[in-house]
Amino acid sequence: MSKTFLITGGAGFIGSAVIRELINNTNHQVVNVDKLTYAGNLESLATVADSPRYTFIQADICDAAAMARAFEDHQPDIVMHLAAESHVDRSIDGPAAFMETNIIGTYTLLEATRGYWKALQTSHPAKAEAFRFHHISTDEVYGDLPHPEEQANATDQLFTETTSYAPSSPYSASKASSDHLVRAWQRTYGLPTLVTNCSNNYGPYHFPEKLIPLVILNALAGKPLPVYGNGSQIRDWLYVEDHARALILVAQQGKVGDTYNIGGHNEKQNIEVVQTICDILQDLAPRQTSYRDQITYVQDRPGHDRRYAIDATKIEQDLGWKPKETFETGLRKTVQWYLDNKTWWQRVQNGTYQGQRLGVNA
Repeated sequence: MSKTFLITGGAGFIGSAVIRELINNTNHQVVNVDKLTYAGNLESLATVADSPRYTFIQADICDAAAMARAFEDHQPDIVMHLAAESHVDRSIDGPAAFMETNIIGTYTLLEATRGYWKALQTSHPAKAEAFRFHHISTDEVYGDLPHPEEQANATDQLFTETTSYAPSSPYSASKASSDHLVRAWQRTYGLPTLVTNCSNNYGPYHFPEKLIPLVILNALAGKPLPVYGNGSQIRDWLYVEDHARALILVAQQGKVGDTYNIGGHNEKQNIEVVQTICDILQDLAPRQTSYRDQITYVQDRPGHDRRYAIDATKIEQDLGWKPKETFETGLRKTVQWYLDNKTWWQRVQNGTYQGQRLGVNA
């Protein structure tokens, strides 16, 4: 049966991947609610924008009246909440926007959702029973894990759904706050919610302030490839299209009130990631000098977490999800996409972001 998904932040990196997956591979209706801040890009949805099953609303999730109208006009069956300020470095320079969008915005959306859902219980009880609010979050809320350089059995320790929260940055603290709000609305008001916490995403249409697209584009431009500190920080990398499939699965089949961690099983040091990108570029866009020669070590980010790693056992066992891409196959696809889609990233660079270093004003 076709359902209507209301997706906040659908013009962003992960949100656009979810929408492309829904339009291309399901028969569901999609309502995209996005404020179109610097990282929102409707060109990421150009391949599906003409679908009769897709609707776009430019609105701020902090605008209670606009959210109420969106629910009234489109009567969604599932809300997937992805709208968020998401870059740690930007949160260091300007935390206020993160508090506003990630905390106040989530509260405002929850209240609009609760009002809509309560009305459904009277007017359409079966629709209310099936309704879901899916909040998409990050593994950064857990803080960091022991690093192999510091502890012998470090790699045995992973983030699980019961790991205590210990956020390190204004960004992760704001996301932790939003997670707590969602769980409180479920326990106090009975709102049927789900929460997912994911590892670092990468893939096509990624805004170039983040590590992987920044390295790709700097390498092609002959610019330095900045590596924070000594590059030993470890992240678990998840291909964005694998993540999109997981999110849609959880939204439809997850257990109300539960949390699901979504990871790619790809722990890599940042320096390994940068070196692998250089090697892939040498293969796909060869030149006489090595791309690795552009690697430059810069002052580390304040409060930089040392290691993240997700235990995705629960979503695999309960819902049958596993990533299709390895880090190597996903990264090669990503590099090739940037080589093939110069127009997309050049417009971003000509508009909202020119590759400047952020997060140095702490």
